[in-house]
Amino acid sequence: MIKEKLILPNVDLQLEYYDLGIQHRDETDDQVTLDAARAIAHHKVGVKCATITPDAERVKEYNLKKPWPSPNATIRAYLDGTVFRKPILARNIIPAVRSWQKPIIIGRHAYGDIYKAVDFVVPGPGSVSLMYQSSRGGQPLVWKLHDFESQGVVMGMYNIDSSIRSFARACIEYALSEKCDIWFAAKDTISKNYHGHFKELFTEEVAARVADLDAQGIHYRYMLIDDAVAQLMKSAGGMLWACMNYDGDIFSDMIAAGFGSLGMMSSVLVSPSGSFEYEAAHGTVRRHYYEHLKGNPTSTNPIASLFAWTGALKKRGELDRTPEISEFAAQLETTAIELIEAGIVTKDLMNLVNPPAKAFETTESFLDKIAALLTTTRSST
Repeated sequence: MIKEKLILPNVDLQLEYYDLGIQHRDETDDQVTLDAARAIAHHKVGVKCATITPDAERVKEYNLKKPWPSPNATIRAYLDGTVFRKPILARNIIPAVRSWQKPIIIGRHAYGDIYKAVDFVVPGPGSVSLMYQSSRGGQPLVWKLHDFESQGVVMGMYNIDSSIRSFARACIEYALSEKCDIWFAAKDTISKNYHGHFKELFTEEVAARVADLDAQGIHYRYMLIDDAVAQLMKSAGGMLWACMNYDGDIFSDMIAAGFGSLGMMSSVLVSPSGSFEYEAAHGTVRRHYYEHLKGNPTSTNPIASLFAWTGALKKRGELDRTPEISEFAAQLETTAIELIEAGIVTKDLMNLVNPPAKAFETTESFLDKIAALLTTTRSST
C-alpha cells in the first residue's frame, strides 16, 4: 500500500520486482532470493518488504519442500553487509528508558555466526570434534569439543577476517556520517579466540582511522557485552553500538522497544561494495498478515516500512544526483511524523504517545491521511 498510495503517485520510478513470498521461494527453490540479492548489488539500491522464514509449522501449513533459510540471511550473506538500525523519533513518544535522549544506532555485523552455523542433534553417546584441513595439505588440526554420554546438541559456526574488517570499516564510516561515538562489545574473557579475534580486528581498523575520528571528536570504546548493556541503560544515547550478528539481532529489538516500537525503527544493510538494502526492522506481523489475507482491516504500524522506501529514495537521489527525489523523501518522512505528533496513530502507538490517543487508525486509513497531508503540504510549497 505504501508504494501505491505514497510513492508511485509522486515519483516516476522504474522498479524491478522480485516475489519473496514463501510460496514463490518454494516454487523457485529459493533462487528468487539470490536473484533479488544480485539485483540489489547491480542497481545499488533495494527495498525489501517483510517476509516469512518458515519453521516446521509453516512447512506443513504451506506444504513446502523444505524449511528454506531466512531471505534476510541469504541477501546479507551475498552482499556481505552491515545492518544499521536507528530509532525513528517523535516528540510525543517518550522513551521507556528515561535517560535516553538521543537515538541509539545498532550496527549489526550481518554475516556468518549462528546464521550460517551447522548444528545437529547428537543421537547418543559419542565424541564430537572440530577439524581444520589446510587446502595445501598436511596433517589436519583437531579440537575435541565434547564426549557425549547421552543425547545432546552441537553447533559449529564461523566468520572470516575480510567480513569482520568490512564490518568495522562500515561502522566507522557510518559513525563519521552521523558524528557519533562508537561502542563495540563482545565477550572475549570467555571466547578468547572467536570474540577475541573480533575485538582485535575491529580495534585495528579503528586505529587506522583514529585521525579522522579525532578530527570529528568521535570516541571509540570497547566493553564486555554485559557491561555495555549496563552502561547503555544509564546513558543519554547518541552512539553507534557495533554488535556481532546475534547480539545485533537481539539488541536492535530491545532498542526499538525502548524508544517505542519496532514499527518505529529504520533499517539499512550497507555492503562494502556500495550497495544499500532498506527494510523495516520488524518482520511480518503474522497475526495481522492472516487477518489481511481474510480481507479484514488491521492496524499495523507502517512507519518503518515507509522509512525503508524514503531511505532508498534518498540514496537513489544521492547516487543519481537528483536532489528533488531526496527532498521528496525527506518531506514524506516529515509528514508522517507530523501526523503521529498530532495524535493520529496506529494501535501499537495508542498508549505510547503523550497524551495517549483516544482512537487508532487502520493501516489503510493512516496511509490515506499521510497522503492527504502530503498533498496539502506539497501544494502549498
